[in-house]
Amino acid sequence: MALRPFERLPYEALPALPRIPHGYHRAEARRVQVPSRIFGDVGVHVRVVGSGPPLLLVHGLMTSSYSFRYVLEPLGRFFRVFAPDLPGAGRSDKPTRADFSPRSFGTFLAELQQALGIRGCAVMGNSLGGYVAMHLALQDPAAVSRLVVNHAPGTPEPRYVALRAMLSTGAGRALLRYLVQRDPRRWVYRNVHYHDERLKSREELDEYGAPLATDAGLACFTKSLHETLAPAGFHAFVDELGRAPFPVPLLFVYARKDPVVSPRVGEALHRLARGSELRYLEGTSHFSHVDSPDRMVETILPFLRAAEGHEPAGASLGG
Repeated sequence: MALRPFERLPYEALPALPRIPHGYHRAEARRVQVPSRIFGDVGVHVRVVGSGPPLLLVHGLMTSSYSFRYVLEPLGRFFRVFAPDLPGAGRSDKPTRADFSPRSFGTFLAELQQALGIRGCAVMGNSLGGYVAMHLALQDPAAVSRLVVNHAPGTPEPRYVALRAMLSTGAGRALLRYLVQRDPRRWVYRNVHYHDERLKSREELDEYGAPLATDAGLACFTKSLHETLAPAGFHAFVDELGRAPFPVPLLFVYARKDPVVSPRVGEALHRLARGSELRYLEGTSHFSHVDSPDRMVETILPFLRAAEGHEPAGASLGG
């Protein structure tokens, strides 16, 4: 079935398995206990693949390490890749009483690095994962050698003020609970956007919908919306970015069209983060590592490998 960009495949027509196979379930699955100052002694699900210098992948809101299914093995040809489910997401623990501010997640990423023995590694974060990874680098520059930020939010916008106002009331939280839990898989179907919607499958809806079907998972999702996307946090972040050059090498990668985060955000963050680089990808989405995994890897690989002394021309995706 031919679809226009971002046109949804009918829900009933979604295949059970992805149209394009991936290596997520072949990756090693670990359960790592992280003694966290913020989240307590939290159990974290981590997928591990490849060999070489360590690379930490940080997923975004409502997704999990499964989001990186198409880039795990390509990146694993050059790196030892670690893709965790953040606390409150995926198969990790759901600490409903913890502080879900972006600074808290930045602190947690440093704690996770310590538990995995990969402090000082390269990091790539998608969406909210990129936002909290920037907090990690600002709080603890020695924790990150190089940082790729893929379609992250980071600037104040009116919609975050409206979201904060809604979730500050019991009625607003009850409405969100009803909208999500009446059918968590349909919620995922409506709120994950691909340039090529034929990439969706029921497998994906199960991965992202299962945590939302539980009270603890939904509570953590709600806290992420309310606290990680707090307007005051965005204002403080913009102020901090503008004070000095960004402390580690930073590459922003954004799609030209993105219904989730405008490419204007990438331009604004690039201007604020002095010394950063910005690349655009055409014909892709907020999840360019799903829509365009080969082009995404080709775009970020020279940047990531520069720390190892490799020339960009030497990078190859050949198996």
